[in-house]
Amino acid sequence: MAATRSRTPHVPGVKSRRLPARLVAAADEASILGIRAGAASVHRFVGVWPIVVEGRLFARSWTVRPGGWFDTFQRDPIGVITIGERHVRIRAVRVRSERLKDAVSAGYATKYSTKGSRAFVIGFRRPRRRDATIEFVPRAAR
Repeated sequence: MAATRSRTPHVPGVKSRRLPARLVAAADEASILGIRAGAASVHRFVGVWPIVVEGRLFARSWTVRPGGWFDTFQRDPIGVITIGERHVRIRAVRVRSERLKDAVSAGYATKYSTKGSRAFVIGFRRPRRRDATIEFVPRAAR
């Protein structure tokens, strides 16, 4: 469900706030994305369902519990994602926009449309999980 991305002029010395388009496209094709939360944590890689909206990469936490990946990203937003064999250093940014949260919910419903996924797609619409929406951006972006 990749959307077209608007073109913005490149400003020398300013890092992009978005991951490269080819990387986002690969994540969009994948059904599972590996993430490791926190620069100083001992977390292992865990699998999440990636969603691409407007050329941006998002995920939601299912459990939203203390010590989990979402909680760790709130305290230490630096981490790593895996796409295939590639490890990419990222920064996790909590999504506050209701419009983006709605788009991510719609993305889950479209991408994960099997009968077995239905309960999870419905569960991701619940307020505590909806509020646990994270965008992955390049590590240097703020």
